[in-house]
Amino acid sequence: MTRRRQDTDVCGVTAAIAVIDGKWKTALLWLLESGPRRPAELRRALPGLSEKVLTEALREMAADGLVHREVHDVLPLRTEYSLTAFGRDLAEALAPLSDWGHRRLERLTGSVPAS
Repeated sequence: MTRRRQDTDVCGVTAAIAVIDGKWKTALLWLLESGPRRPAELRRALPGLSEKVLTEALREMAADGLVHREVHDVLPLRTEYSLTAFGRDLAEALAPLSDWGHRRLERLTGSVPAS
């Protein structure tokens, strides 16, 4: 795996977005908030997510310190992913942005008048 280079001379928002860029990472964060999940569970919960892309996203998230990968020594091997404390911090930081996004969607559908 090639490690992505992170420019340290950027604003904090840009640095935060760099670790959640891509189509699937925010959804994976959201799913892992409810507790540890096996890769097959994550794929079932996100139709359209290929095994290759899931593996890449989870590896990047682990390298960024957001998720922990645990392999249980049983046959067959069982792997689980969970959020680290750093990942939970990010999920909490994203909660207000999520709320804003829901309000935006309500405005777009016309269910809330524009202020």
